[in-house]
Amino acid sequence: MNARTSGLDVMNMMENVVQRTPGSAAADSGYQQGTQLAPPILLQYWQVVLRWKWVILGIIVSSFLLGLVATLLTTPKYTATSRIEISREEKKVTKVEGVESIDSGRDLEFYQTQYALLAARSLAERVERDLRLSTQEAFFEAHGLSLEQAGGALGGPGNATVADQRKKREKLAVALLRSNITVSPIRGSALVDVSYTSASPEISAKIANAWTQQFIESSMSRRFASTADARKFLESRLADLRARVEQSERDLVNYATRNDIVTLSRSVGVDGKTQTERTLVAADLEALNAELANATAARVAAESKAMQGGNRGASAEALTNPAIAQLRQRRAEAAAEYAKLLVQFEPGYPAAQALAEQVRTLDAAISREESRVASSRSSEYREAARRESELRQLVDGLKARLDVQRRDTIQYNIYQREADTNRQLYEALLQRYKEIGVAGVGANNISIVDPARVPEGPSSPKMLVNLAIALLAGLGLAAAATFALDQIDEGLRDPGQVNRVLQVPLLGSVPEVDDDDILTLLG
Repeated sequence: MNARTSGLDVMNMMENVVQRTPGSAAADSGYQQGTQLAPPILLQYWQVVLRWKWVILGIIVSSFLLGLVATLLTTPKYTATSRIEISREEKKVTKVEGVESIDSGRDLEFYQTQYALLAARSLAERVERDLRLSTQEAFFEAHGLSLEQAGGALGGPGNATVADQRKKREKLAVALLRSNITVSPIRGSALVDVSYTSASPEISAKIANAWTQQFIESSMSRRFASTADARKFLESRLADLRARVEQSERDLVNYATRNDIVTLSRSVGVDGKTQTERTLVAADLEALNAELANATAARVAAESKAMQGGNRGASAEALTNPAIAQLRQRRAEAAAEYAKLLVQFEPGYPAAQALAEQVRTLDAAISREESRVASSRSSEYREAARRESELRQLVDGLKARLDVQRRDTIQYNIYQREADTNRQLYEALLQRYKEIGVAGVGANNISIVDPARVPEGPSSPKMLVNLAIALLAGLGLAAAATFALDQIDEGLRDPGQVNRVLQVPLLGSVPEVDDDDILTLLG
């Protein structure tokens, strides 16, 4: 009886142990020891895949077929690419400098600015105006639109005017251009690829080439426009300086006229200043002074001759006078004949008297000629002295005039320097104005390396890429669907799940009892 009672107590104790709270440590220990271990995680995933294999296969096949059909039904797109070079250094057509410094673009911001300008709305508008795309039905058809849809059926009123339709088409054309243009800088170089994509290979190539060409023209236009303010300022300054030059030169001429300043020669110094070298008064004074020197020399010579009047026959004029020389020769001949007759005859001989009279006549003639020569020396001296005196008076008068003119030249030079300064400023600004006028069109730092060609094959859609994407998308959808289905499925697929899910032991399984529980029961 006691033994039977003890056996029943042991069994009751074991049942109590089994019926403990699932969260207790003893129950969890008996549960883990009395149940079957869970399978590996990969095996569980494989079992899930096998259980939902038809669903997974259906989703993958459907995605693959959908990608194939979508690729076959997609309109082919053609991409034309034009390559340009954007250099930091400007390629100078002229040797003049612009307003901006040539080092202003030597940084990363320069290229970032150029890339942004390549995708600017203003450039798209230039291309649209250049190619007149808003009036070309082929352009809109290349982007899946018709000309009627582009003009009035895109949200506009039914009674829209022609101008409104044209504006809408232009706006739509610009939007299509910007959405299909691609700017791709080549890393580590100054080259940039400009690509355009559409359903027409000819339109893609034409727009890509027009885009790069308009970019070059717009760049040069911006450079030329950047000098507009400078040119406007220089124009106002040139007008002011032109008036100042005219006024200063007019003042100079008027002053010279009032003061009888006649300039014969001028020279321009290295500093651009005009220097007056000779005036009319100075030239006259120089000439008269030379004449006065000659007159003084002539007067001195005449005076020297006049001082020789005591010995008239020995003067140079008398000795060289041909009349006196002839008379002296005739007298010598007559005297020689007279001497011969005196050898044979008496002085009273008629022939001897005739020769004696001839000698006296010749002596008288010679004396008269010598007197005339002497009087001519005196007259020449008086004439030379008179001429010297007149020239001296003229020179003295010109000296006085030159002194007055030199004093007047002080103010004249002031007017001259003012005119020179205004003229130099005017010429410098005029030269700068001309340089700035050609600087904008003379600088170009963009060149086309490879123009766009008509593409031979479509750039999209790409069959292999689209099928790979569809396959990956199918795998992702299948994984998501399998996970969702497995989470909402509440069925038990393994006997081992009974203990894990329901927290109860299987029928016929006996959980192990700790030694402490048995000692407590027996003691």
